[in-house]
Amino acid sequence: MIKITYLEHSGFAVECDDYVLIFDYYKGNLPQFDKDKKICVFASHVHYDHFKKKIFTWAEEYENIHYILSDDIEAAGPKDQTEHIGADADFNIWDLRIHTLKSTDEGVAFLVRVKEKTFFHAGDLNWWYWEEEDDETWNEPMRQAYQKEIAKIEGEEIDYAFFPLDSRQGEESVLGINYFMQHTNTKIVFPMHMWGYDILDKFLKNSVSEPYRERIMKVKEPGQSFYFEEER
Repeated sequence: MIKITYLEHSGFAVECDDYVLIFDYYKGNLPQFDKDKKICVFASHVHYDHFKKKIFTWAEEYENIHYILSDDIEAAGPKDQTEHIGADADFNIWDLRIHTLKSTDEGVAFLVRVKEKTFFHAGDLNWWYWEEEDDETWNEPMRQAYQKEIAKIEGEEIDYAFFPLDSRQGEESVLGINYFMQHTNTKIVFPMHMWGYDILDKFLKNSVSEPYRERIMKVKEPGQSFYFEEER
């Protein structure tokens, strides 16, 4: 059984048989975890809505905990339990294989393989199109940068993905997540970084989501948990 709990904004906790993965916590109630499990805490970049030093206090309760932080985060973290890594990096800990992509904003995105499962947390890697910005100097370079990163995982088999669907982008909010779903083989996707939940209802009704609509998880409130049976 895999249990995925939505914490808040871009924060998620993933509980597997032997591991817990926590991504981009900045607020919300953390579930209680089995202390025998190995816990890996990820922070994609230093922005306030993706990283809080509070995560380091969890080492007081959980002995088997490790922190994987983007290298734009200067906070040290617990000694011998913290790694700072940049883009296009590979890092292994326990049975986890971690690869990073370069964000189109700050920091990194994480591709994490846990035994037979693959998880992708985009952080702020997204197709950031803004109507008020100039196409030549901002929107077109952004498109190119975003598609260059997604090309690195073209066709990747991803079991669970966490990807921005930012309501501030208006009609263009679907650009990044739609391109991602078209260019990877992602079984389940959790929209995040939504700044409210109405945008998800609009996305589910948008014709672009029709080919993969049933794979979109309906994230509605902090603390919401989703359960998935693991294939044997």
